[in-house]
Parts: sequence; C-alpha cells; structure tokens
Amino acid sequence: MRFRCVNILTVFSLRFTVYGTMPFMDGVLIIDKPAGITSHDVVARVRRILRERRIGHTGTLDPFATGVLVILVGRATRLAQFLSGAEKEYEAVIRFGYGTDTGDLTGAILEQEQHAGCVRSQGLSDEEIEEALTGMRGEIDQVPPMYSAKKHQGRKLYELARRGEEIERPAVRVIIHEFETVARDGRLLTRNEDGTSDLAVRVVSSAGTYIRTLAEDLGRRLGVGAHLIALRRTRAGDFRITAAVSLEDLELKVSSDEMADLIVSTDAALSGLPFLHLTAADAARTRNGMQIKMEAEAAWVDGEKVRMRDAEGNLLAIGIFDKVSGTLQPKVVLAR
Repeated sequence: MRFRCVNILTVFSLRFTVYGTMPFMDGVLIIDKPAGITSHDVVARVRRILRERRIGHTGTLDPFATGVLVILVGRATRLAQFLSGAEKEYEAVIRFGYGTDTGDLTGAILEQEQHAGCVRSQGLSDEEIEEALTGMRGEIDQVPPMYSAKKHQGRKLYELARRGEEIERPAVRVIIHEFETVARDGRLLTRNEDGTSDLAVRVVSSAGTYIRTLAEDLGRRLGVGAHLIALRRTRAGDFRITAAVSLEDLELKVSSDEMADLIVSTDAALSGLPFLHLTAADAARTRNGMQIKMEAEAAWVDGEKVRMRDAEGNLLAIGIFDKVSGTLQPKVVLAR
C-alpha cells in the first residue's frame, strides 16, 4: 500500500477557501433587511457571503418591508424554536383612502372603494383615530391575510391568492401591546394631493401579528379603505435595529476579517433564559443528550427552558425542567 503525504498547510488552505474566514461560526446576526427582496433572498445572500450552508431566520418580513431580520448561523439554527416567538416592534405608515388586495402598496387597488374612501379620509379627525386605536390594543383575534405564507392543505395562502382563490381562514389570537400614532410636523394625518391621507404608527405586538391586517382593520373601524405603504421592524425580542448591519456592510466586514464584532453568541442570544453551570460529569451527560438530576429543589417552573453551561461558561444545550422528577432534560444540544 502506498501513502500520499499531504502538506498540513495545504489542507488548512483548502478549508479556509471553502468555509471562509470563520469556518466554525455559530451565533446570531442581526441584518437590516432592505426593501424589494424576500427574507429567503436575505438568507441566500448571507449564505454566499459567509460560505456557510446552515443559515436560517426567526421570522419573515414582507418583501416591501425593511428592518430587523434575525439570522441564525451554524449550530445556532437549532435555536429557532426558542427565538421565533419573541415580541416584535414596528414603525409603519398607513394610507387611508382605499385598500389593496394584498393590504400593502404592492397590491392592486380595490377601485370600488377608492373615490368614497378618499373623500372620507380627508375628513378624519385625530379624535376618531385615537378612539379607533383604543379598541385595537390588548388581546385581539386577527384573520391572516390571503397574501401570507400560512398554509392550507399544504399550499401557501399567497399561492392560492395568486390563482384568484380565497378560502376561509380561522382567526388567530394575537396581543397588541402598543399601537400608537406618531405625529409628523405636529399633525397626525398627512393629506396627499390624490385625496388620501397617511398616518404614521408604532406597534409592539406578539409574534405572528400581521401589521397589514392591523392597518386594514383600523380602516374598517374608521369607515375607510386602508393599506400599508411602509413597514420597518425596529426590534425582534432583544435584538434592535441599532445593532443591525446591512448586507453590503456584512460583506465588507467579512472581507476585512471583522466578523467577530457582528456575531452574537448563542448564549447571549438566549440571555432571557435562566442558566445552570454543570459539573464535568453532568456536562458529559448533557453532551450525550442525557438528563441530569438536580441536587437541590430548583426554583424553575415545570417545563421551563434553561441554558446548560459547562464550567467555563460555554453553552452546551437548552434543557427542559421536569418539576415532578427534578430533572433537566437537554432538548437541543449545541456542544460539538
């Protein structure tokens, strides 16, 4: 048998070429999504920039929308289930006067309501708007729009909508924590020359809320057609727009080997969860997906999610606490 000698520097060079400057990158990136592309397009672009196949996100934004898109890199893709349900914050502009078939500026105008709606929108008062908003805060039932990625019998609703089909959609309970107007130049409404009026708003809501539907429902309460003309997500959970980076800046950071400044560690990404430092023996059990017995009575509630760290503070897994047995069962193991 003949053996071939391979220079170790050659092997390293090949790995560097294939995977880029950070071959074993795990963590979270906050991208400032631009308008005009889908969230899937952003994922594909980040995948190319980082040369990393394992890329995901925690919640889509409509193509016309901008702002915070939480991107999961490497093994952090396993954390989507713990991050996708986070509270969201938005800045939006609602146009009163007519609706569209998509609920936003990309859709076709519902012409039958355009003339009367524009007349009505010009007569709206600040008091009417504030009163209508009051009834839209707290827990509400919201019917998902046809132009959405929700599925019906395996088909996405927007695929059916594009074929001219409309189906009955069950309402979903969402929570509107804040829904408030944002005055511009001292006025709530901006009157447009075509008879429409624009209202800037700020929304803080539970995951799964459609801001397009909120805009349409506000219009119905005011007796006028409405749709979104701008939407920007400014926060998803603890991730804020101030920490976001554009795709162009991400590419520059990667080329200059400055990616470390942008990556949020898996542990920091879940800072809202309680944590436990494990002994060496328990850390070994955790790496193998085995439950560990708590030595003392834990203060956690049954089913609570817990960060499981080794003695050095490295996140090994996310465990689920079982109150009855007093054990912590690794649900997602991140350790290599």
